[in-house]
Amino acid sequence: MALSWLMRIHLAWDTARIWGLVHLSATGAPGGVMTPEYYLSLLTLHGTIMIFFVLSTAPQNAFGTYFLPLQIGAEESAFPILNALSFWTTVVALSVLVSTLFVGDGPPISGWTAYPPLSAVGSHAGPGLGTGQNLWIISIGIFCIASMLSAVNFIVTFIDMRCEGMSLMRLPLTCWAWFITAILMLLSFSVLFAGAVLLLLDRTAGTSFFIPTNLLISGNIERHSGGSPLLWQHLFWFFGHPEVYITILPGFGIVSHLLSGFTRKPILGYKVVVGCMLVIGFLSFVVWGHHMFVSGMSPFSGFLFSIPTIIISLPAAVTTLLWLGTLWGGRLHFTTAMMFCLAFISMFVTGGLTGIFLAHPAIDAYLHATYFVVGHLHLVMGVSAIFAIFAATYYWYPKMFGRMLSERLGMTHFWLTFVGVYCVFMPMLLLGMSGNPRRYAMLTNDFLVPLIPMHRFITIAALATGAVQFVFVFNLVWSACRGERASDNPWNATSLEWTTSSPPPIGNFEDAPIVNHGPYEYGETIGGRDFVLQSDSPEVRA
Repeated sequence: MALSWLMRIHLAWDTARIWGLVHLSATGAPGGVMTPEYYLSLLTLHGTIMIFFVLSTAPQNAFGTYFLPLQIGAEESAFPILNALSFWTTVVALSVLVSTLFVGDGPPISGWTAYPPLSAVGSHAGPGLGTGQNLWIISIGIFCIASMLSAVNFIVTFIDMRCEGMSLMRLPLTCWAWFITAILMLLSFSVLFAGAVLLLLDRTAGTSFFIPTNLLISGNIERHSGGSPLLWQHLFWFFGHPEVYITILPGFGIVSHLLSGFTRKPILGYKVVVGCMLVIGFLSFVVWGHHMFVSGMSPFSGFLFSIPTIIISLPAAVTTLLWLGTLWGGRLHFTTAMMFCLAFISMFVTGGLTGIFLAHPAIDAYLHATYFVVGHLHLVMGVSAIFAIFAATYYWYPKMFGRMLSERLGMTHFWLTFVGVYCVFMPMLLLGMSGNPRRYAMLTNDFLVPLIPMHRFITIAALATGAVQFVFVFNLVWSACRGERASDNPWNATSLEWTTSSPPPIGNFEDAPIVNHGPYEYGETIGGRDFVLQSDSPEVRA
């Protein structure tokens, strides 16, 4: 968030002196004024941290590690030591990445996608492309290892650790989402790891996987031959599009799970939602070429990649319709967690509709290098996933800490954030249709100067929306000490995590649970409740 603030301030007021920035990089911001190269360095770090270390990590690893064993009735995940190793390996990867701020000429300027040949040839190609680029590649390689270790743990836990009676069709949809995401992580991060190794070899061992013959850099011809920069794009985007669903599928599970509880009715089309997530996971591996429509691929190849790109929107649309069907006729409880679920649907639909434009090669050729893609990516992948993180936090905080978050502060946080992100990212779609290129550090061209007021509006909205997140942080800290004590099941929910104490004991359950019901059975019972816990006796129904 801080990195995005710095970039937005520079875009809106390109001669502004940013306090303290000169101490972070005297060469990148002499006198506190950011250089275009340093802007690209911050862009690289912002994209890498958000996509890898936030959106890939929090919805899957944070909540999945905690609640998958609880929801399947297990004492622990299948490989606790492997799980801890994955966490600490991720910490090392993040530390290596952040260290690029303090070495040599700073972080690389190659963007979070690190396209060769810029990222492959060494420091003479530009600032940050020496030690900074090497550290970036090492960081991503370590992160890939951590993600694969975590994925193995998730898959085995899902398959082997379910308690008695917990059949596949009795699993909460969150468990299905974490399982499918783990498969995507195992398959896609292994490919990215291989690509990172090859890129590092090009930089340090004299190989030429990604560097073409007779490449001229800074007046000198590179001593490489036979490589292809497009090979990296194929390897990266073969990871990169499953990555979109690595960030968003856990949100599918969280939203499906919470909507049922806060509408007090079963989720509409449980098996269809599971099937849609499986189809999305499969199709995510056959659409990577739509990121390369402007790379010079043949029109026929572009056409072939366009077809599954359109098709993958169908299971997502079906899932969205099932969410709306679940809402229809329900007894809605508008808690903060529920509001963030509704906001997730809003953001996902808005971002998804913009993706339909980019699925067509002819339209993408115009929009691809513009702010339209920036707006699309942040809506459908960034903000949607973060709203799922917020929803999950407000929902499961009582189980984790034994106290309730403040709903008053929560609603303040929700409304200001919801309005703010639309003010930040919707104008980017208009900028893109106006031809505003992305990755530009300054808007000096004649046709871009009239767009500066809109950039300033976005910047003010971004600063305000970011500041609102401190309300959320305060709520987390204050409620942990002073919040209302939470009961074991404050939401009157049905899944197994609510049958144990808040927070759970070591081993999760005092007695191993036995599952007799599905995960979303709401309705009148013999005891007068409107819900049936999965571990209730079979006779609980009236």
